Amino acid sequence: MVIFDLDGTLWDSAESVAESWNIEIERVTGSPSSLTADDVRRNMGKTMNDIADDLMGEYELPFRYELARRCEVFENAFITEHGGELFEGVRETLQEMQDAGVQMAVVSNCQEGYIPAFIASMDMGRYFVDYEEWGRSGLLKADNIRLVMSRNGADKAVYVGDIQKDADASAEAGVPCIWAAYGFGHIEEPAAVLRKFSDLPDALRELGFMD
Repeated sequence: MVIFDLDGTLWDSAESVAESWNIEIERVTGSPSSLTADDVRRNMGKTMNDIADDLMGEYELPFRYELARRCEVFENAFITEHGGELFEGVRETLQEMQDAGVQMAVVSNCQEGYIPAFIASMDMGRYFVDYEEWGRSGLLKADNIRLVMSRNGADKAVYVGDIQKDADASAEAGVPCIWAAYGFGHIEEPAAVLRKFSDLPDALRELGFMD
């Protein structure tokens, strides 16, 4: 099984996320918000509460997390309508892997509903047999990787991500990590390196995950 991180691995939705949060923050608080795509990108891979702590630190708890939940709900609807930017070669490469019989899933430290919003906006449902989110399961990435493997009867898997936290979660879950080097961060000692997404089938063949 090949399990993907989402942001920085399959797509970049930072512009849409920042825009949606700015709209909702101003709607709720009455004050203009100026979050940028770079603010969002530097927080990719964190849990949603950690992101709220960084981007909404001026608001006291518990209102900060209540506001974050409002932003997440609006973000899902906004993303479903407006989408993000798939990285070059994603759709074609996923199709190649599906044609080869590779079982694929998505696991992300995102809010509940974000992966379905990605799938709906980009018409990607045909490629993935399962997904899991921090906001749905309440579990961190390593546990969600194991959960998806268990649900789908996968005795081995590889995780594809773009930041060190992805590699750390992979190691905790007992699976190798492939670094999407075109993404938002760096990974020390990955099992393989992707300079572009279309490099993935060759990396999987070398690791024994694809014929």
